[in-house]
Amino acid sequence: MKTRFFCLLVLFATSSATAQYRDKTLIAHRGASAYAPEHTLAAYQMAIDQKADYVEQDLQITKDGVLVCLHDLTLERTTNVEEVFPERFVREQSNGPEVKHWYVSDFTLSEIKRLDAGSWFDRKYRGARVPTFQEAIDLIRGKAGLYPETKEPEVYGRRGFDMEQLVVDILKKNKLFEWGSDTKTPVIIQSFSPASLQRLREYKSRLPHLLLISDQTSEYLREGGMPKVLNFANGLGPAKEILAGNPTLVKRAHALGLSVTPYTFRNGDIGGFGSLREQMVFFLRQLDVDAVFTDNPDLFPRN
Repeated sequence: MKTRFFCLLVLFATSSATAQYRDKTLIAHRGASAYAPEHTLAAYQMAIDQKADYVEQDLQITKDGVLVCLHDLTLERTTNVEEVFPERFVREQSNGPEVKHWYVSDFTLSEIKRLDAGSWFDRKYRGARVPTFQEAIDLIRGKAGLYPETKEPEVYGRRGFDMEQLVVDILKKNKLFEWGSDTKTPVIIQSFSPASLQRLREYKSRLPHLLLISDQTSEYLREGGMPKVLNFANGLGPAKEILAGNPTLVKRAHALGLSVTPYTFRNGDIGGFGSLREQMVFFLRQLDVDAVFTDNPDLFPRN
């Protein structure tokens, strides 16, 4: 029985991974974030204009339970929250000096919509707002795929939110919860949290899932651990540095039917390569990864 169950998992992973990426695939990391403020509609539109196959959305949750697109748990890095709500911070201290944080989940959507999410990047983007996940869907739908990430779901769980349920609800509302339901807008869900991806499976998600991995010692990269990924995901998303030091990883993943999508390719972080394009060519063609996350969609090597 265990052998048959494992075979079914492999079959599902193989078919989903094959459907997931029909060719070498470009994912715009936080939008075209090298050229416009990350996770703004401007960055998403630029990614579409630069022919991204998918546009990524990191998801956070407001105090009133709305999914918004923002990388950090807190608002201070990419908005002017310190100016608009100077007294609404939380003081925290770990291994250094005390710091102030403005957590997304301490603010309602209407409050967050008052914030400038563009000026930190460039004054010409002054007035850009933090988009909701629904606004991202409305902009991107029919033009590229969606690649949402459940960001820090355990943190939100401790605050009384069910991030996975919120994601399922909005995808169902938009009729995007079934793979192939909108061929012009495929959806792949990613997370660093195996538990989050497993929870999505329990909510009957048949969408492809990607397990992000930042630690080269992760059990899911080992011979005995990688097959466990098939229980909740269809692909691996390792940091590109992990692949550089583990050249057999892609072959082992592909043998199980798992796709491989490393992150993050950007100018200023090209190692010993002559250019970012050259670096992406090496990973896509020599290491044979299936897709890449990049801040620079215009430099993706199509040919």
